[in-house]
Amino acid sequence: MRGLPAICGGEPVRQEFLPYARQSVDESDIAAVVEVLCSPFLTTGPKIQEFEQKFADYVGAKYAVAVATGTAALHAAVFAAGINPRDEVITTPMTFAASANCVLYQGGRVVFADIDPQTYNIDPEDIARKITERTKAIIPVDYTGQPARLDVIKKIAAEFNLPVIEDAAHALGAAYQGQKVGSISDLTTFSFHPVKHITTGEGGMVTTNDPGLYERLLLFRNHGITRDKRLLMEDHGLWYYEQQALGYNYRITDFQAALGISQLAKSEMFLAVRRRYAGIYNEAFKDLPGVIVPWQAEDARSSWHLYVLQLELEKLKAGRKEIFEAMLAENIGVNVHYIPVYLHPYYQSHGYRPGLCPEAEKLYERMLTLPLFPGMTEGDVRDVIEAVSKVVTYFSI
Repeated sequence: MRGLPAICGGEPVRQEFLPYARQSVDESDIAAVVEVLCSPFLTTGPKIQEFEQKFADYVGAKYAVAVATGTAALHAAVFAAGINPRDEVITTPMTFAASANCVLYQGGRVVFADIDPQTYNIDPEDIARKITERTKAIIPVDYTGQPARLDVIKKIAAEFNLPVIEDAAHALGAAYQGQKVGSISDLTTFSFHPVKHITTGEGGMVTTNDPGLYERLLLFRNHGITRDKRLLMEDHGLWYYEQQALGYNYRITDFQAALGISQLAKSEMFLAVRRRYAGIYNEAFKDLPGVIVPWQAEDARSSWHLYVLQLELEKLKAGRKEIFEAMLAENIGVNVHYIPVYLHPYYQSHGYRPGLCPEAEKLYERMLTLPLFPGMTEGDVRDVIEAVSKVVTYFSI
């Protein structure tokens, strides 16, 4: 892929296009998958349980349940939490649509709370303002990999007896107040899409410390069916099973789990690269007029899934669209994360309107995601810095 014709003059910073993200798969990952492909198991096999146990150990949770996608993980978590038709669930609009859609799958209603303009995460004070007698759960999102204010959110949730379903699709390896994400909330969901910290192609995980929630997650991912003799209403013999709920086929394959195990072994290395490159970006951009670097809380340790610059549009003679296109012309694959969920046509058709979360909408107009992934070289990072400096300087007032 090549960028647009040069916008800011001169030759593009790069000749080859640099995507904003890409998976990092090596020969050991391929060998792990091939081993399973040559085994008797392709779908549900021993690698899934091994992956779940190693993942639970990594994040410090008692239980982990692997599923087909990150969206399936959210859906399973909302089911396990008991969300029913007409129940309200509070979440942030500054996220991918799945964080809200999962509530709709269960017939619930999504209530959007605005973001903290400093962290870009959901604002606990607005959560408290939005709680009603119909509120049944809170879904904070660890946006870009920086954990939400989980201590404050959990305190609010406890006051109203609400479960916290933490969307940690961005936050594998992150920590909050010294505790790993995945072991803090009632339920925590992860994604293994190729642009995430580790990949299984598609895939997801739900972690919990609650044995009852764990049982509901297992049931839900397998059509609502169980063979566990402890849970059966009747027992007709060794062949017998029961459907006890309306579940889904959200199972992950054994060869995906094998890839996940191999990737998980590299997760600390991947994290170290992301954090190093984010630090280089921060240093390069901290004094560049026209941009604001991501703020980081002292009591949290981000996993840096995304690096999002905020544009100071009042200091630039161009909008985000022009900056975006100019970066593409330099062959730098920028992106925007995210369009506030309720601005999508589907949500608009269901009564949501612009102006609902002013801070999220303001940020959306000013944000720009830069490339950040372990497969980048330091030369790639320097190219991104050069391109940002070139474009922002060109459009400076």
